[in-house]
Amino acid sequence: MRRWFRYPLMTLGIFLMWLLLTQSFSPGQILLGIAVALIASAGMSTLRASSPRVRNWSKLAQLAAFVAVDVIRSNVAVAKIALSPSRDRHSAFIRLQLELREPHALTLLALILTATPGTAWVQYSRLDGALLIHVFDLVDEETWIHLIKARYERLLLEAFEP
Repeated sequence: MRRWFRYPLMTLGIFLMWLLLTQSFSPGQILLGIAVALIASAGMSTLRASSPRVRNWSKLAQLAAFVAVDVIRSNVAVAKIALSPSRDRHSAFIRLQLELREPHALTLLALILTATPGTAWVQYSRLDGALLIHVFDLVDEETWIHLIKARYERLLLEAFEP
């Protein structure tokens, strides 16, 4: 029984997402959603993913607040750029060195950068910790590097690293 419910929150999340995406609460869709969630959970358990070791939950809460504000700001900025085609924009790639090495924290950083409109995680090198991101409208490279390192990486280091 433990094998099927090794990741109970993920199983529940997949089931709820299934119901939301199908927008149907019929008995057939409920049974199909349960089956999909159980199969996905069993598949995940074969990967034997390690559980994240969060050291400081308050730092993650602070990070979530920063990300929420940044996503809203970025949506507004990208909308302004998209709605004013006469404005020149300069998209570019930025390479920066990360101190962060914990896989779960790196995953969160990738999600944050990709979910924030105007930025995308492109490549990460485990050998030297170099991260390559794409910025839709780059004004100042140093400002972006400082934002990522001081606002996101610092909190992730404090939340995950020992």
